[in-house]
Amino acid sequence: MPWMVAISFFMQMLDSSILNTSLPSIAIDFNTSPLQMQAVVVSYMLTVALIIPASGWLTDRFGSKPVFFSAICIFTLGSLACALSPNVGMLVASRIMQGVGGALMVPVGRLMVLRAFPRSELVGILSFVTIPGLLGPLIGPTLGGLLSHYASWHWIFLINIPVGIAGMLLCQRYLPSLAASEAPGKFDWPGFFLFSMFMVCVTLALGGLGEMHLALSAIFLLAGGGITSLGLYWLHARKTPAPLFSPDLFAIRNFRIGIMGNLFARLGNGALPFLMPLLLQIGLGYNPVKAGLTMLPMTVGSLIAKSIVVKLIKRVGYRVFLVVNTLGMGVCIAAFALIDDSTPYYGILAIFTLMGIVNSMQFTAMNTLTLLDLPDNRAGSGNSLLSAIMQLAMGMGVACAASILNICSAAEFSVLKGFQQTFIIMGFLGAAAAVIFFRAEDTQGCSKSK
Repeated sequence: MPWMVAISFFMQMLDSSILNTSLPSIAIDFNTSPLQMQAVVVSYMLTVALIIPASGWLTDRFGSKPVFFSAICIFTLGSLACALSPNVGMLVASRIMQGVGGALMVPVGRLMVLRAFPRSELVGILSFVTIPGLLGPLIGPTLGGLLSHYASWHWIFLINIPVGIAGMLLCQRYLPSLAASEAPGKFDWPGFFLFSMFMVCVTLALGGLGEMHLALSAIFLLAGGGITSLGLYWLHARKTPAPLFSPDLFAIRNFRIGIMGNLFARLGNGALPFLMPLLLQIGLGYNPVKAGLTMLPMTVGSLIAKSIVVKLIKRVGYRVFLVVNTLGMGVCIAAFALIDDSTPYYGILAIFTLMGIVNSMQFTAMNTLTLLDLPDNRAGSGNSLLSAIMQLAMGMGVACAASILNICSAAEFSVLKGFQQTFIIMGFLGAAAAVIFFRAEDTQGCSKSK
């Protein structure tokens, strides 16, 4: 089981990072601009965000083995559909299908591990399971560049097919059927609908100035619809015995601050996997292989950071660490605006490495802070909400960055200048989360930071 869950994590994380380096090649094949390809990225992230809240209930209702098998099957079929897509519209639809499978694979896999192993073995098992997830982003950009340059972009999806088939066969043969600890209650369909409307409307509103070229009236209508849906969900959750996400979660201060901080911080850095390959290939003229190799130090830096982040948090506490690191993250994002044709290559590699270190520490610290003080009976719901908000914020970040990039590029008549201004704005958005983390409490923090 741990091997199967680890491989599913690897597939999901690899697929999230391998596509970005290949976007310019796909755009050329579809006779469109690479700057108009954000829907291919956002559709996957938004679908994952929409499905994650239902993953726990589906597992309790139908069993872990059928849901996990179905997730691998859907993800594999979605990968095949992506490879066969003749245009952007079909690719977006296929990415949505992939997102359904990806949204179920990771949380259901984690839930299976939680139910199958004693808590005394949990740290070691989860560490084993998540290591392949760290390797996915490490090799994804480079592998995507190699496949796009020497073969075809179709192979970034086709490589999932044999892995998926092997996963389905192994699932049927070796995976035990784990029953839920208690019978699932009635699923909160009205809450699910309202929360989904909030996420879809806000993401579409942010992307309205970019690829979709919506009128301002339509953008304001979408934004208003999203905010209204969130308000209606809050009222609904207050009156429902078993809501999708209980409002009582927000009575826990660090959870409330962690969710808001995640939302704003990931607005800034969530767009980086989309922006950076485009900067290197469209702005600087790198081929896909060189772009992928140039991004490699960022993931290496993130692995290095894992060994020091716990020590730093223990020394200074969550609040000080997150305020300082969030400001540093904003500065690092804005530092990409310094990159142009005259920047030495070692300077570009240094910026990517530093961004990887700061980014990794940011994720670890703010995710741990968010879940730190949750009681056991709220841990599952709180973790699902955090996962949904993370995906939502990254999708919103890509949509927002793409809109800003299109506006700035058109105004400056220079794509490279447009990139530079976009990185400055996204850096400011990310750094703004420091104001939120300043109100965090360090009460129990460091003892639970691992």
